[in-house]
Amino acid sequence: MSSVARSVKPVGQVLAFPLRQRVSAWVSSSALTRRGLTRPEEDRRSLPGTVGCKTFCSRMALREGLVFRQLYESSSSTYTYLLADSESAEAVIIDPVLETVERDLMLVNQLGLTLKIAVNTHCHADHVTGSGQLKRRVTGLQSAISRFSGASADLLLAEGDNIPFGRHVLTVRETPGHTDGCVTLVLGDQSLAFTGDTLLIRGCGRTDFQQGCAKRLYDSVHQKIFTLPDQCLVYPAHDYKGQTVSTVGEERRFNPRLTKSLEEFIDIMNNLNLKKPSKIDVAVPANLVCGLHDL
Repeated sequence: MSSVARSVKPVGQVLAFPLRQRVSAWVSSSALTRRGLTRPEEDRRSLPGTVGCKTFCSRMALREGLVFRQLYESSSSTYTYLLADSESAEAVIIDPVLETVERDLMLVNQLGLTLKIAVNTHCHADHVTGSGQLKRRVTGLQSAISRFSGASADLLLAEGDNIPFGRHVLTVRETPGHTDGCVTLVLGDQSLAFTGDTLLIRGCGRTDFQQGCAKRLYDSVHQKIFTLPDQCLVYPAHDYKGQTVSTVGEERRFNPRLTKSLEEFIDIMNNLNLKKPSKIDVAVPANLVCGLHDL
């Protein structure tokens, strides 16, 4: 059980009301030896900071001490997330896309950030990750992906790993089912969760290829995501209907698939009859090496 201190107050209307939170971030004494990762059981010291009162919106949440941007790639309907500590300028990028590397780097440079880690929530089948191109362009940048993904990267993530950036931290929760290597990344105060393809807004990732398993996905969501606070904001890797953010409480109540029984959910997932992603034959081989090979 992580010792990260949490104090999360309720969010009213997510897109209209301000959120005031207090975040305690933790830095491990062994972080350097683990190349940027810490585990909850390791010795830590706290660096408390008060987060100011700001308004969350679908494209930007700027809080004192935390910079957050939600970015979009239209051809694959993919969201990329940029998070940074405003004091140290250390930044993490989640699910970068090859086609938008220039845009993302321009934003990083404009904001004066130092990109430390590029994290993939899983081995995507519908687009090529931008991790490889980012590593070529940013000195010292490390790629990260689940150890169960079958992909190679600088950092192989496991349950409970912490990804620190300045005073903040993302904690890894293994949420397989869409693929074996799916993870959800949770901000230290449990106010934000980046769910990849495991949990979408009023939906979930498909389970008919890439080690997909409906039962594992159902268990992952109910055990690892739906156990987060109701007001925790849910930011998925994709949305196909123009939605940008949800909450754990909303999805627990209104998700048309994951509110069903396990048996009903499995039946739904077994009868989706979806076409395979158009880029799967290119994307999967490229993403197994985090996009490092030239295409």
